[in-house]
Amino acid sequence: MKVVLFCGGLGTRIREYSEAVPKPMIPLGGQPILWHVMDYYSRFGHRDFVLCLGYKANVVKEFFLNHRPEIYSDVVVSNGGATVDILGDKPVDWRMALVDTGVWRNIGSRLWAVRHLVEGEEMFLANYSDGLSDAPLDDMIETFARSGKVACFLAIHPMLTFHLAQIDAAGRVQGMQASDAADMWINGGYFIFRKEIFDYMRDGEELVVEPFARLIEADQLLAYKYEGFWRAMDTLRDRQSLEDMIEKGQMPWRKCGPVPQVLASRA
Repeated sequence: MKVVLFCGGLGTRIREYSEAVPKPMIPLGGQPILWHVMDYYSRFGHRDFVLCLGYKANVVKEFFLNHRPEIYSDVVVSNGGATVDILGDKPVDWRMALVDTGVWRNIGSRLWAVRHLVEGEEMFLANYSDGLSDAPLDDMIETFARSGKVACFLAIHPMLTFHLAQIDAAGRVQGMQASDAADMWINGGYFIFRKEIFDYMRDGEELVVEPFARLIEADQLLAYKYEGFWRAMDTLRDRQSLEDMIEKGQMPWRKCGPVPQVLASRA
């Protein structure tokens, strides 16, 4: 199944890095967060990617065009450097369409711009490329397929706990409730779509606004509720939290799904 990844955002809330690289290319454990997202999908057998580029598109292209996996791995070098054998995990065979969808386009416009690359797919996956999860993708896909709906998103609880106030027209507070006790769910950025999604879209619209409103009205939008691991990298603090997890060997997003098939050692 093809995976559309939105990689063109400015990442203004993590400007310490995004002034130099696009947000999906901010490193975590020596690899861009985009690489971790792609690795997640490949563990479930989905290795055909469409990357919607925008801000600093050349940085993403240069990474994949010049990527040498042996730099990030333990290796055995022989024949004066002519032969390199990777020890441990071998690189996964990814197919990537690198498409510059413009700097200022929103997510809906980026998806609309690459619709010709998924037109032959009955279903396809999509992701914001800045969040990690260990959600059971196979079950999510199976649940969605059985539903007959046009679109599905991973629903997760908000990461931050805040207090919701019930306020009447006069400004009087009627009650307060913590968000973690309010059964609140938000969009986690992991999507599944049928090809009919484009019937609900118009160029220029934000994906989760007008198109999702039409889907809801037609009863064609499914939420897959998940209470397991999910983290987004919106701020420098979020990045440091994920980096700390990696240093401790706590990477649930890399321990889910079947073991991916890999390429042979490079020679």
